[in-house]
Amino acid sequence: MPAPQDFRLDRALVRRRFAAAATRGDGADPLARELAHRMAERLDYIRIQPARILDLGCGSGADLAVLGARYPQAGLIGIDFAYPMLAAASGRVRSARGLLGRLLGRQRATSLLCADATALPLAGASVSMVWSNLMLHWLDDPLPALREMHRVLEIGGMLMFSTLGPDTLKELRSALPDNAGTRVHHFIDMHDIGDALVKAGFADPVMDMEILTLTYADIDTLLADLRLPGCNNAASDRPRGLCGRRGWAAARAGYEALRREGRLPATFELIQGHAWKAAPKHTADGRAIIRVTPRPR
Repeated sequence: MPAPQDFRLDRALVRRRFAAAATRGDGADPLARELAHRMAERLDYIRIQPARILDLGCGSGADLAVLGARYPQAGLIGIDFAYPMLAAASGRVRSARGLLGRLLGRQRATSLLCADATALPLAGASVSMVWSNLMLHWLDDPLPALREMHRVLEIGGMLMFSTLGPDTLKELRSALPDNAGTRVHHFIDMHDIGDALVKAGFADPVMDMEILTLTYADIDTLLADLRLPGCNNAASDRPRGLCGRRGWAAARAGYEALRREGRLPATFELIQGHAWKAAPKHTADGRAIIRVTPRPR
């Protein structure tokens, strides 16, 4: 199901939290690393040799290293809206460039830009691939960002992305009281993302969903794992205070009822997909484009 129409994120808070998480290292977000691995595996079955790759929501640059190793001759662009993340990425890029330069020969440069996904500082049709790992669910509405990704892609370019679906953290959502505002982030359904891709102009979208269940010794460890990479709730209508001793005790008891074999489950709905930028069928003012191909002699 889609997120509620009145769901909004506090973008300033999201930026502050990711800025604070920049000093904690990539080990703080094992889920992002696992999804990067799975996204890279999908590339094994796709024929593409991109000249320029945009990593949108690049964070501290771990995925830039993955992309640089796979496509050493491609120019890389990393964009994130939290400047401290880019500072961390800069050090990683310098280190990787030195190592990969020795192993693979000369590499093209990597550019790092601080910008919002809905207003990319890039020319139209300037990149061959957009890579976005766990960024879309940090937007109220993914459509404006998807339109920007489509704009900067060249004809025949590809978007590769991952995000989280609505069953993510369903156990925590059911355990926490919901009478004082949003306590757990809402996530957009895979089918709604597919609709947004088509509205943004993408062709041939392919998506799949998988449920990953992590287990924890206690609820405090789960909450610590969410806070460490800056991924705790940032809804605009989130409660500004605690739910009280009685409410917190009830939440713990509710989650404890789900314990199996000594562990507490935490569900993550993983969505992965890719889509292409096809040649346009209409001009900007709505007129149909008719392509004439000369008949071979």
